[in-house]
Amino acid sequence: MIFTLLLVGLSGGLLWTLGFNYEGITGSPTSKIHPTTYLAIAMCGWGMLRAGNPVIPVVQALNRKPACVLLAICGVLLLVLIAARGGTGLAGSIDTFVLAGLVPILLMDRDAATLGRLENVFHFVMLANALLGLFEFASGQRFFPFRMDGMAFETDTRSAALQGHPLTNATVTACYVLSLAMGGGRLVPAFRAAMIALQLVALVTFGGRAATVTTLVFGGMVGLVTLNRTLRNNRIPLAGAACACFALTMAPVLVAILATVGFFDTLLSRFVSDGGSAQARVDMLAIFDAIPFRQLLLAPDLLQVSTLRRIYGLEWGIENSIISDVLYHGVLVTALLVLAVGLYLAEVARGCRRGVWLPILAFVILVNTFEGLAGKTTMLAKFALMLIVLFPVNRLATAPEGGREPAQVRRPGESRGRGRALYRTS
Repeated sequence: MIFTLLLVGLSGGLLWTLGFNYEGITGSPTSKIHPTTYLAIAMCGWGMLRAGNPVIPVVQALNRKPACVLLAICGVLLLVLIAARGGTGLAGSIDTFVLAGLVPILLMDRDAATLGRLENVFHFVMLANALLGLFEFASGQRFFPFRMDGMAFETDTRSAALQGHPLTNATVTACYVLSLAMGGGRLVPAFRAAMIALQLVALVTFGGRAATVTTLVFGGMVGLVTLNRTLRNNRIPLAGAACACFALTMAPVLVAILATVGFFDTLLSRFVSDGGSAQARVDMLAIFDAIPFRQLLLAPDLLQVSTLRRIYGLEWGIENSIISDVLYHGVLVTALLVLAVGLYLAEVARGCRRGVWLPILAFVILVNTFEGLAGKTTMLAKFALMLIVLFPVNRLATAPEGGREPAQVRRPGESRGRGRALYRTS
């Protein structure tokens, strides 16, 4: 539970408040690695000691979670490559890839009760994150913003909440909303609907344009499919129908009130004037013209890339994970990282029940709308934890009222048809 709380709720801004310069350049090198990474490595070491023979847990991880091991190894190799080339951001490879690789390994033998407790912690942190984001919007004060060596970007008025960076906040919140919409977790229908509504409102305060559009499009599709299935099955609870009619009636009124008080101004201003974000996505492609393909294939010159970034005004970062990795690590290393992350997400999805494909699709889209996995982040580990605790195969989840039936784990020898019959008559 402490591991989940630290992973999901401890941002770089909060670490700065606690006295650790996690996101900056100055300070102790040990402070550049997230505390959850230290804890994950310690837990893996403790597990190897408890096994008596350290080789046994390693072999089990290789047999059951090979893609997770591959991702962790890629993170270590990337660390060695960056150090050999004299680059910066050594801790980024550890937090981004090694921590993400260790999370499913640490959770692969956890029982349903443990996963249930972890899910409760995850819901609690996301609830606190949304409420804090709304309070920051209402008060105009950001408590734990993204800082570079203690300096917060005062021109960025988006809510930071517990995730620190607004785009990280928007990505995690969007994937969480879509996970709930797909039946993830054990929340009863009323609480599920309330949580989705709260997270959607908080998503506006984080100012993520891509996250907002992706959530509305994918979430709308899920809602239409669920509504169609409910109508076709002729199972419409009277209370649910009354609540739906009330919500449809009040929604335009609430939107009008929020628009009047300026709630959507921050998000709309991002669409009207994005601070050069769209132009930056065009300019980052122009950098490729100045780098020979041979260097681009193996390892571009870091000084040349940094110079070109300043020339094109990209000091804030290259707003695409894959392109950023190509420019800093080369095509071959980037291809290996993309393959490792793809196999990793597929392996995590295989360990979950149905419904994970939509959050995964949204995650892949959103992490490529900003620097995402190319920088130092625990976002991939958070996302893997979210899927594991919300879509476990060893526990039935409560589906939304009128939604699709959750997947069941059939007992050996039980036919598929019989399992369905038992579920419908229960």
